[in-house]
Amino acid sequence: MSRPVLKSCQQTGYTNLAWLHLQPEESAEPTAAARLPGGDVPPGVEKCNYSPNLQANLFLLPTMSNERTPLISSGVCGLTVTAAACGAVSDTTQESGSGTPSKDPRKLNTFFGVMVPTILSMFSIVLFLRTGFVVGHAGLLQGLLMVAVAYTIISLTILSICAISTNGAIQGGGAYYMISRSLGPEFGGSIGLMFFLAKVCACGEYVLGLVEAILDIFGSDPESSLSGGVHVLPQGYWYTVLYSSVILLLCLLVCLVGAHIYSRTAFVILLVVTVSLLSIFISSVAVKPRDFVITHQGPGNQTLHYNASYTGFNATTLRNNLGPGYALDYSTNSVMSFATVFAVMFTSCTGIMAGANMSGELKTPSVSIPKGTIAAVSYTFTVYVLLFILVSATCDRTLLIQDYGFLQKINIWSPFVTIGIYCASLSAAMCAMIGASRILHALALDHLFGLPLAPAAITSSSGNPWVAVLYTWGLAQCVVFAGQLNAVASLVTVFYLLAYAAVDLACLALEWASAPNFRPTFQLFSWHTCLLGILSCLVMMFVINPVYSSGSIVLLLLLLLFLHYRSPTSSWGYISQALIFHQVRKYLLMLDVRKDHVKFWRPQVLLMVANPRSSCQLILFVNQLKKGGLFVLGHVQLGDLDTLPSDPVQQQYNFWLSLVDKLGVKAFVDLTLSPSVRQGTQHLLRITGLGGMKPNTLVLGFYDSSTPEDFFLQDTAFCDSSIGQGSEEEYNFGVDLPSLQAHFPPVRHVESPRWLSPEEYVGIISDALKMSKNVCLARYFFQLEGEGKDSKVDGSERTIDVWPLNLLQPGSRDYQDVCSLFLLQMACVLNMSNKWRHARMRIFLNVETESSDQGWVVNEETFRELLRKLRIRASIKIVPWDSVVQHHTQPDGEPTGALSEDFLSAVNCMLIEQSSQAAVRFLYLPRPPAHQSQAQQYLAQVEAVTNGLGPTLLIHGVTPVTYTDL
Repeated sequence: MSRPVLKSCQQTGYTNLAWLHLQPEESAEPTAAARLPGGDVPPGVEKCNYSPNLQANLFLLPTMSNERTPLISSGVCGLTVTAAACGAVSDTTQESGSGTPSKDPRKLNTFFGVMVPTILSMFSIVLFLRTGFVVGHAGLLQGLLMVAVAYTIISLTILSICAISTNGAIQGGGAYYMISRSLGPEFGGSIGLMFFLAKVCACGEYVLGLVEAILDIFGSDPESSLSGGVHVLPQGYWYTVLYSSVILLLCLLVCLVGAHIYSRTAFVILLVVTVSLLSIFISSVAVKPRDFVITHQGPGNQTLHYNASYTGFNATTLRNNLGPGYALDYSTNSVMSFATVFAVMFTSCTGIMAGANMSGELKTPSVSIPKGTIAAVSYTFTVYVLLFILVSATCDRTLLIQDYGFLQKINIWSPFVTIGIYCASLSAAMCAMIGASRILHALALDHLFGLPLAPAAITSSSGNPWVAVLYTWGLAQCVVFAGQLNAVASLVTVFYLLAYAAVDLACLALEWASAPNFRPTFQLFSWHTCLLGILSCLVMMFVINPVYSSGSIVLLLLLLLFLHYRSPTSSWGYISQALIFHQVRKYLLMLDVRKDHVKFWRPQVLLMVANPRSSCQLILFVNQLKKGGLFVLGHVQLGDLDTLPSDPVQQQYNFWLSLVDKLGVKAFVDLTLSPSVRQGTQHLLRITGLGGMKPNTLVLGFYDSSTPEDFFLQDTAFCDSSIGQGSEEEYNFGVDLPSLQAHFPPVRHVESPRWLSPEEYVGIISDALKMSKNVCLARYFFQLEGEGKDSKVDGSERTIDVWPLNLLQPGSRDYQDVCSLFLLQMACVLNMSNKWRHARMRIFLNVETESSDQGWVVNEETFRELLRKLRIRASIKIVPWDSVVQHHTQPDGEPTGALSEDFLSAVNCMLIEQSSQAAVRFLYLPRPPAHQSQAQQYLAQVEAVTNGLGPTLLIHGVTPVTYTDL
């Protein structure tokens, strides 16, 4: 007797009844699987064991298990065999990673965690050192246009960020987390890595800008444009790299302490920058007009002198600065253009995700990120517009173009600006380093790139990913070898624009997927804003630098391919699945069965499988036979839902889908629970598929007494040695190899009981024909080799033999009935598949050469003409079978009523003699008898004819499938 054992799975502290498992007593007989008594793939079932005592215990279950499932924070519900509750215990380690901090690192609020780092990142170098560069080269009007375009692009992206961040809990990783959890691991991982590189390049850029500002004051160049300052620092390329390395080391030390320390000091830095800004606006009124002589080192070691002036507020100065005046950039010795100036200016807008990147340290990221980001962007936009207008109305173009540090010279006290530059640049560099390290840490936790990033998952006791910080510092050290800020500005801008486009794409995909769970509390967005944001980012990328843009897209595609072939699976949910569902539903509605035409017919197969252990070869063969059509693996489990607490079939789908993945076939899975195999097969024939995609052909394993082989013991994909080939952290949807092997019972033995009678088996064939389904019986397919996904067989040494005549009806001479033509069509379809493309097809025509009627000669010519019209390439072989037919006739020439054993044996000998070397044989399957009493005789005749043949497919077709016109 079976005793009920309750098993549960736990998530976030809740324990819920997940399933009810019937565990047999030691004295009980093991549950047997219902199988056909032979062959490879009978209409498969498993006998469901049920204890009568279970009913008395059902009152202990107050509710169904899935009614008590806790809320899901991450992971996919029902991935394990405990289909009711979601076992996310193991998945929590995926999110937190190795070295999970013992303390909660979430300490920052909206102001300190989002507004302050975003404002400082957006001010950075451009505010103090490149405002004159932008206005001087582009003019006020084009400068304001650049600001408007840049802020339009980032505003569209901010709307997407706000929508995604208010649709659920945000973990560490910021933008990467948003993209990866929306678009899946391939796209998220590739964009996340590129966004990390963008942050690294930005960190190097800010450091180079800070060094430029330091050397402008303290550089020992005697031709320095500033008359003040203590010029003690030697200048040159390697000195620039040295100073940058020292500053990077300082940033490293701060970041190793932790982000919360930086966020507190960042507020002080923001106060200093704000004071510097106020001094600039006050100086425009307080400082009187003055003239300057600016010197630069020209070509050939000559010194160039420029006369510049500060005029104060002056209408003439404003008018002269309205239009563009692109000229030579003295730092790079190259002529500027709209694109190059915009690239430098746009670096001021690359800090909008500084707050989002701190999502792992925010108390409430879904609230703080939208509010803080919008407030910071509004503030910086106002400051930039006012500053552009101020400098264009007070400084002539020469001063703006030839001295990027002019704000110090026109300030009431130049150290105000100097301190502001140093603070803004240093804070932006540290913010970029912290943001990059958090992205890298999130990438490492997700195990997308394997061992190279694995150490980056390590954190300190306070939650600081110090190894990821070291990674970031090392790469930023490589960036500073560029030596000039403007040299890396274009690359940084292109990387950021690509990341922004990805965020917009993520939001667009979520909006277009129309998933009910996409309900962001932030509503000021639509798919129009997402699409416009994507197009704007892509256009500006190529406007800024087509070479960098093309290179970044190529890099993105390479990363996508790498992650795709590495096949990382996750429990994040795939937006592609939602989009595919949305489109498939639409196209299925458009697939009208009333518009079907015979010339577009293709096989749509329902293959009934009892036990995949003995059926894998046939599953692989039918995968070749489907010709782009529907392929469904069907399985019937015996049982009655009225006597069970829940449907046992639902828990089995993941095992079958994992089997499909292992075999590499393109098949669906459909399982059902039924009191009998025949009824279950009827259910599947009626309900499998959807709309115009429903099975038209039923494939069954043969009913015989042969002992099937266990394919799991032969294929290396199902052996224990292959477990180590995949990543230990790879998500397997709750089904690992040992559990997959344990789920499917051992193959049937000779002494095993038969759960299907011959009458029921023949009844299944009759039912399918009554439902206008074609029927195929497969025998000896466990002998077929070379069908695996790793097989290199191309069919050049294979032969396909077709016997279109009904061999169990000797008087028949019709080679062109529906069933014979269906036989030819299926053989032709197989000949078109990859592994059978080069196989030779032979068609055997049985004729009575000794008969007085020589009409077979005309029939042969007619048949050859038919093959020509049907475009079937095959050789025709005439097989005299007078010696076979004589076993079916009486001495007076009249046929006997029943088929004798001698006749069946003669037919079998003829088939073995002619087709012994064929890889597969297609035979005509006679229609089954109408009375069940003749079922065993029918099966015995078919078995006798095909005995010892090798892989054979007996086919009875009822569907017209050939068409000779265009």
